[in-house]
Amino acid sequence: MTAIIVEDMVQALEVLQAELDTHCPEINIIGTADSVVNAAKLLRQIKPDIIFLDILLGDGTGFDLLEIFPEITSRIIFITASEEYAIRAFKFSAIDYLLKPVEPQQLKEAVQRAQKQIASQQESLELLKETIRKPDTLPDRLSLHTQEKILVVTISDIIRCEADGNNTWFFLKSGEKILVTRTLKQFDLLLEKHQFLRVHQSHLVNLDYLQEFIKKDGGSYQSSRSRW
Repeated sequence: MTAIIVEDMVQALEVLQAELDTHCPEINIIGTADSVVNAAKLLRQIKPDIIFLDILLGDGTGFDLLEIFPEITSRIIFITASEEYAIRAFKFSAIDYLLKPVEPQQLKEAVQRAQKQIASQQESLELLKETIRKPDTLPDRLSLHTQEKILVVTISDIIRCEADGNNTWFFLKSGEKILVTRTLKQFDLLLEKHQFLRVHQSHLVNLDYLQEFIKKDGGSYQSSRSRW
């Protein structure tokens, strides 16, 4: 796969290049840029599979670059500092990000996900921008990674989540079931303020749909649409 790096700190750029050479030899770096303007010039010439994109650049932000190329098909992996609100935004949008300094294992996992994902990420990018711009507002949508694509769902439409090894099943109000390639623990922390309750090691429930708890036989729960 081909990639470019957009990073305005020389040392951070060199470190990321070295980490990619060492841990992701399947990635061919075909260009680098240190600003929004230079990155835009580069993207008019080449179309990489992956863009490693710093959020804060000297002449703007990574989002400015995406505004210039709204139909971009490259997989985006953002590079960011550790602001808490920004990290929350990335988790809700399911857009990959790397914290500085970049950890090799996280880099490998982000690249592996980029290799598997074939669907457009545009809706998730819009959710990310919206969530970052409103850090004090709780997001009402959530992006879900499947093996093949990213789906954006309304959180109030999620009835419950069920663990399946390192994956999670999402059960929606529409009757749709979605298998997501992330653990239930990650969603437990993310949905806590949305009135979701971890009623069992393997089950996370939207309290808006919970009707009753049945004590016998180890306990079971009844929702407005199903029992488990």
